[in-house]
Amino acid sequence: MKLSIIIVNYNVKYFLEQCLCSILKSDIDFAYEIIIVDNNSTDDSLSYLKPRFTQSFIHFIGNHNNPGFAKANNQGIRQAKGEYILTLNPDTVLGENVLKNVIHFFEQTPDAGAAGVKMINGQGRFLPESKRGIPTPWVSFCKISGLQSVFPKSTLFGKYNLLYLDKNSIHRVPILAGAFMMIRYNALEKAGLFDEAFFMYGEDIDLSYRISESGYKNYYLPETILHYKGESTDKNNPEYINAFYNAMLIFYKKHYPNSNPIFSSVISSAIKLKLLFSKQKRKTENIIKQTKTFDCSTMSFEQIIQQMENISDNRTQFLIYSPYTRQIIGTNTTSYIPDDAPRE
Repeated sequence: MKLSIIIVNYNVKYFLEQCLCSILKSDIDFAYEIIIVDNNSTDDSLSYLKPRFTQSFIHFIGNHNNPGFAKANNQGIRQAKGEYILTLNPDTVLGENVLKNVIHFFEQTPDAGAAGVKMINGQGRFLPESKRGIPTPWVSFCKISGLQSVFPKSTLFGKYNLLYLDKNSIHRVPILAGAFMMIRYNALEKAGLFDEAFFMYGEDIDLSYRISESGYKNYYLPETILHYKGESTDKNNPEYINAFYNAMLIFYKKHYPNSNPIFSSVISSAIKLKLLFSKQKRKTENIIKQTKTFDCSTMSFEQIIQQMENISDNRTQFLIYSPYTRQIIGTNTTSYIPDDAPRE
């Protein structure tokens, strides 16, 4: 078994359905498996997906509660048989050549412990979390205080998202995103699994850090995927807002336990301010002015993703229609289209 793909699902059955369709259309010639871990979804994800994906290499695990992203991924990893492990978000779409190309990179790069890819959102814009620096106390402060936003390409203030590195080139980077994180199993054996102290967010930062500490290297590859981002979470829920920003504090306390307590207090205060600004920011987000729909029966997923990136308009929402599922999928959007309904 060359590759095991672990997908943790929570209430996004239509996004996951599209994700699985993109994987199944991949141009690969090696053995792989897909392990779906459902965290007690209330949208009947398992009863919807199981009859539609009956392939012997697709496995389902149903949890009776929501133990969090890290623990659910570990459940899948413990059952995995692949030489490589891919943690993949359910709200992603892969081009047909992504998996093949990333595996080829690993085969040619023996020091690679983990690899991430270039992610774009549902408006075609590059997601800066595709490559990140280690959130040291200084880097964390620059991120939370907003210094990075003011000087995004500064090597002094912008180390959290590394925007000074060309997004279209291969780079060795400290931190990768768990939304697409392919890991050599041997590196995982040395570094250990996800730290289950992280309920959601931050577990990928911690694991990336430990992979580097184990002697392997993390790489960013300019293979582009679509990540609708955040479809499985309620971003207005204070529980998730706190989880995102406090994950940085968990990492900070875990890996920098002897640092200045005054700085720790500053970080905690900055997190509280960030929570306040995040709530305000959601009230002033860009308003979508138009939509553009692609049909994956007439275009490859790779072509669709490329066109999204080329157009990349923050007032345009991109949608993908699949005649196989009869769903139109986009950020914050899913709709069922009958076979005989007129379409553009």
